[in-house]
Amino acid sequence: MNIKNKSIEELEQTAQDIRDRIIEVVSVNGGHFSSTLGAVELTLGMHKVFECEHDPFIFDVSHQCYPHKLITGRWEEFETLRQFGGMSGFTKPKESKADYFVAGHSSTSISLAVGAAKAAALEKNGKVPVVMIGDGSMTAGMIYEALNELGDLKLPVVIILNDNEMSIAKPIGAISKHLSKLLAGNFYQGFRDKVDHVVKNYMPKGTDYLAKKLEESMKLITPGIIFEEMGIDYIGPIDGHNMEEVIETLKLAKNLGKPVILHAKTVKGKGYSIAEGHHEHWHGVSPFDVETGKFYKKAGAKAATAVFSDALYELAKEDDRVVGVTAAMPSGTGINKLMDKFPERFWDVAIAEQHAVTSMAAMAKDGFKPFVTIYSTFLQRGFDQIIHDVCLMNLPVTFCIDRAGIVGADGETHQGQFDISFLRFLPNMTLFAPRDSKTLEYALEYAKDFKSPCALRYPRGAFDELEFEPTKFTLGKSEILKKGTSDIAFIGYGAGVGRAIKTANLCEQDITIVDLRFVKPMDSQLLTQLASKTKKWYVFSDSQKAGGVGSALLEMISDEDLDVKVSSFEYPDLYVQHGDTKLLEEDLGLMPEQLAKKIK
Repeated sequence: MNIKNKSIEELEQTAQDIRDRIIEVVSVNGGHFSSTLGAVELTLGMHKVFECEHDPFIFDVSHQCYPHKLITGRWEEFETLRQFGGMSGFTKPKESKADYFVAGHSSTSISLAVGAAKAAALEKNGKVPVVMIGDGSMTAGMIYEALNELGDLKLPVVIILNDNEMSIAKPIGAISKHLSKLLAGNFYQGFRDKVDHVVKNYMPKGTDYLAKKLEESMKLITPGIIFEEMGIDYIGPIDGHNMEEVIETLKLAKNLGKPVILHAKTVKGKGYSIAEGHHEHWHGVSPFDVETGKFYKKAGAKAATAVFSDALYELAKEDDRVVGVTAAMPSGTGINKLMDKFPERFWDVAIAEQHAVTSMAAMAKDGFKPFVTIYSTFLQRGFDQIIHDVCLMNLPVTFCIDRAGIVGADGETHQGQFDISFLRFLPNMTLFAPRDSKTLEYALEYAKDFKSPCALRYPRGAFDELEFEPTKFTLGKSEILKKGTSDIAFIGYGAGVGRAIKTANLCEQDITIVDLRFVKPMDSQLLTQLASKTKKWYVFSDSQKAGGVGSALLEMISDEDLDVKVSSFEYPDLYVQHGDTKLLEEDLGLMPEQLAKKIK
């Protein structure tokens, strides 16, 4: 889409066309919605002023990248958004040269921009990295690490702060806008350069503060003082839906030749009135009816997240030592219910997984029982803190790992593949998993009084409904659900137990079925007895094969010198792509029908 020669009026019509296309496709496919609708004019401004295949366009998280995809030659392909084999919902260089970097986790953008700016400086190619970042991403510490260096290096980077939910600082109306632009203009920049020159070359030591007074008094009446103090120029706030103002200000920022933050106020859901404003449920959506805004709901069993939320609520009612935290996902993890009922004991710390983990370590040290509730993919961000602040101190923090396994359309940045692999080797850590809704309740009950670090995992959506009677947890104890007569045993872990049972029902052999329950510590006594009767073990777990459940079993077999062959049906050594969960499992060869055929 060529927009370079379009007038303001034509760009405004293009903005409407883009919004119509996003609404048309996302209402059918699902996807990130309100944030991307709010970023249309800003994205058009970026493409009008900069060259995306020359200047790196970096979208933080890339929840707001759909307009960029539509502008860069993917209008027709957009119908395949988030579908298996189709377009990713996030930026992806393999999909288009216009996408600079893969992004699915928050707050990496400014660090990427600093690296890109360093490369541009070394190559002397004139590239100017352009970042679009939401105000929510500004809650993560990594952003300030990057800003700190950028302010020191003074490399040209344009950062568009898309403020669609909360103000970084309260704007001061038209006067603030005017003065902010003034600060970026030639007069002020020249004035500041002259002040710096005078201070460095002519002022006696001890009196330089006087020379700075005038400059600082001008900065104090702008809402960007925090950035100015870090050495980053600030412009704004501007109206992020005013096409002319956006383009004019971006040109100004580009011409500065130094790091600058452009603060743009936008409305989430702009152009679709039902979603406009701060409505969390319109951030990422399932298919919905465009006319009414009602979501198409599928009837089904209670989701594991809802089971978790209700069970933890009951524990919190009974025991005031129970506390909890999540990182910017209160409704997604079910913690919102507890935040409403016990606001003094449950917190959303925003996009700050590291802080979430370490703060709960301190609470555990002081006698409380913390439940850290984070998606599997985001728990990776708190890995060092789990090692250094929880496990090293052997503190009783429970990690409730939501979205374990394949999560579907969000794709490779969000699949819950790795938590078993990266937690299993940590000293003092205990890993266990429920097989169904009732054993999830038992798992939380068990964790509440556990005296060391522990982690339990559960899937997105609902567990399989199993016929086996739920039983409570005992440390390191597995459970034989069915004794078979063949030399084959199916060993399931967590939601993998349901797949093991379905596969066994398709096999001709009479197969023993085991719920492993604990992957650390393992039930070596039960497994040794099992090895005396079965010689072929098949592992079922929604996790990475490398370092996963099968690896743990092989280590135990080696230690105990058992004569058993192990085959693991965990994920191979790759990042699982995006698409419908069943299609992804079929592509990986993990459907019960496929597994039964392999075993035969």
